[in-house]
Amino acid sequence: MAYNTLDITTDENIMIIRLNRPDNMNAFTVEMGEEVINALDAADADDNIRAVIFTGNGRAFCAGMDLSTDGNVFGLDESVDASSPDMIKNRDSGGVMVLRMYRMKKPLIAAINGASVGVGTTLQLPMDVRIASTYAKFGFVFSQRGITLESCASWFLPRLVGMQKAIEWSYTGKVFGAEEALEGGLISEIVEPDQLLARAIEIARSFTKNTSPMSVALNRQLLWRMMGADHPMVAHAAESRTMYHTSKHDGKEGVQSFLEKRGPDFADQISNGAPAGFDWDAEPDFK
Repeated sequence: MAYNTLDITTDENIMIIRLNRPDNMNAFTVEMGEEVINALDAADADDNIRAVIFTGNGRAFCAGMDLSTDGNVFGLDESVDASSPDMIKNRDSGGVMVLRMYRMKKPLIAAINGASVGVGTTLQLPMDVRIASTYAKFGFVFSQRGITLESCASWFLPRLVGMQKAIEWSYTGKVFGAEEALEGGLISEIVEPDQLLARAIEIARSFTKNTSPMSVALNRQLLWRMMGADHPMVAHAAESRTMYHTSKHDGKEGVQSFLEKRGPDFADQISNGAPAGFDWDAEPDFK
């Protein structure tokens, strides 16, 4: 597929998605969200892709929503009655995209190369690793634009950085640099600009070398889903199902390769399907 807002390449088994509206500082549009979803669908469907890296072309990562578009710039239909059943069709475009990221079976890594504010910051939250260049800036600027958090940020942000930091950043709407993002737990490290992508690829390879694709996919889903579980029994039930499946497949090869002191040859691919009783796409109803 040809993309208008993305530049997509691969480095061996890693997909690199570059937000590609450099003349607009990669400002987010509804079209960009739809294209990201399409690219993620393609990555999940391709057993040769083991991880996905996001970065930006030009000097910015993503300068938030493109506020120059016609109509409701957030892609919402203002004619819909918020209390009607039709509201299910009136969802913020960033949230639809982020929920697709949440369901991913491959690790997601953000390499934040420059300015990222608004949806440019919230779209990073469901990614597994966020690293930033010294030029990176962040901002949950919604209160200064008279709107609310979006892209499921009210769920992700306090789980990642704690409630007090989430309150500070979302109430003030301030823009802050990489050092504050690191101190607050939003990112895991700061990298020199010319080393940023190489470091992201190095992290991706650490997730994919000698690991089972099915194991990584299931572990990713278990960890993200269990952040919202109300009792450890929920985790126990899910892990019992996933352990049953993996112990019969790649688990046998993992044990045998360990005993034989050789690298594993894992064969259980994502395309083989999820374990019995484990729904990749489980999601509560939109109400």
